[in-house]
Amino acid sequence: MEKNVLSTDLSGKVAVVTGAGGVLCSRFSKVLARAGAAVALLDLDLDAAQAVADEITSEGGRAIAIRCNVLDRVECDTAAAAVLGALGRCDILVNGAGGNNPAATTDGEYYEPDADTKTFFDLDPEKVGFVFDLNFLGTLIPTQAFAQQMVDREGCCILNVASMNAYRPLTKIPAYSGAKAAVKNFTEWLAVHFSRAGIRVNAVAPGFFSTKQNAALLWNDDGTPTARTGKILAATPMGRFGKPEELDGALLFLVDNDAAGFITGVTLPVDGGFNAYSGV
Repeated sequence: MEKNVLSTDLSGKVAVVTGAGGVLCSRFSKVLARAGAAVALLDLDLDAAQAVADEITSEGGRAIAIRCNVLDRVECDTAAAAVLGALGRCDILVNGAGGNNPAATTDGEYYEPDADTKTFFDLDPEKVGFVFDLNFLGTLIPTQAFAQQMVDREGCCILNVASMNAYRPLTKIPAYSGAKAAVKNFTEWLAVHFSRAGIRVNAVAPGFFSTKQNAALLWNDDGTPTARTGKILAATPMGRFGKPEELDGALLFLVDNDAAGFITGVTLPVDGGFNAYSGV
């Protein structure tokens, strides 16, 4: 079994991960399981979540997969009841579900009135709303469902997934940028709201990781890097994309009550220096 980078012991803990069928959150699920937690993997794609759960159990861990639409309160409440019945009360909630939509993305970085491209004026309001809902409400609603199992218990925490967009908007993706800024703000709000109920609330803000979700923006059809990739790497002092395993330490640190018991309301960048770089 692969070892965690930190000696975090989550034995006896129950962790719930939304968006668990995705690249980063499937990794989160495995890391939590390797630290000893029983993990419930929630995803709209049950097959994807089940495949990850099967990997965990094949390694000797304990995991279940549950189909769940994070935008549906009834489904989230049903999932919470299922987790309670199968694993026990949730101790750790990782709100990882999120994403973007091409119809909420402009073709160019700048407005060019005579260009035959999709501009700000062509954005589909319905798709913009969907992106915002998926990222923001997709964090709020599962928290409503699972935080009820955490209130007034020691050692419980929530970890949200923000983004570099939370610090400054990236070009072309206004809906996703706005939504992730809202997730960062909401993390701080929740941290205060639950501070006297025994629940810590933090977030990680991944820098640039090449995944299926952003592949079209980073790579051409022939596999060569896009101009956007060149800009990203030029603005990342470490000069490369992050690797999914490089989020392990931040995840384990923030969910470990012994290591981070007095840390709440923090969004931790894992970005190769992108957020610190002024460009000169």
